[in-house]
Amino acid sequence: MAATPLTVLATYMAGEFENQQQAAAEPAWYVHLRLWQRPVPSLCTQSVHTFFLEQANVISGKPPYRQRIVQIRADDASDQLQAPLKAQLKAQYFALKSPLKFQGGGDDANLLKRLSLDDLVTLPNRGAAIEYQPVGNGSDGYRFQAALKDGQLCSFEYGGKQRYVYLGFDIEPQDGKGGDQILLKTYDKGIDPDTGRGLWGALMGPFQMKKQRSYATAT
Repeated sequence: MAATPLTVLATYMAGEFENQQQAAAEPAWYVHLRLWQRPVPSLCTQSVHTFFLEQANVISGKPPYRQRIVQIRADDASDQLQAPLKAQLKAQYFALKSPLKFQGGGDDANLLKRLSLDDLVTLPNRGAAIEYQPVGNGSDGYRFQAALKDGQLCSFEYGGKQRYVYLGFDIEPQDGKGGDQILLKTYDKGIDPDTGRGLWGALMGPFQMKKQRSYATAT
């Protein structure tokens, strides 16, 4: 059975990523990050892929932070085998009620076995549209681009305050190659809702994360 764009995207996303090359070239603007995107089997089906995400500052040696959940699915299952046009896939972001409960889950899948729907927090403006198109000669995979709809900001509560964040990513085979040669560009950044000014994150352009190792998808 031929892989659908949804299953291809899930395969691209499942893994450990780093921006070591970018951080070395522009240390004033980019810290060396490690990002885990670990499938959560208990929250996956054939039509929905759920990932636990967290990241760490490699140089600091501090524990991983910014634990969250993203689900990807088709907008309409009947569209998956049609010619890719626009926004046939979507992503939904969730916070966790107790993020520290799952700290380290990116590197240790056993910590995620107890993760359930009850642990998720639904966020305002959590939905991102995912557009995709073939790369190379059409057999080299896809380029996926995800962004919140209409430039909206996702919001969540942290430290007793409401925080606002722009979320988005691009992911594709690096240099037109398949396999694990995957480049992930992340655009996540905190936003001051009054001024629109970026506060943290991808202030000078996306973090360019290269895949270091892959995880098996859950289905």
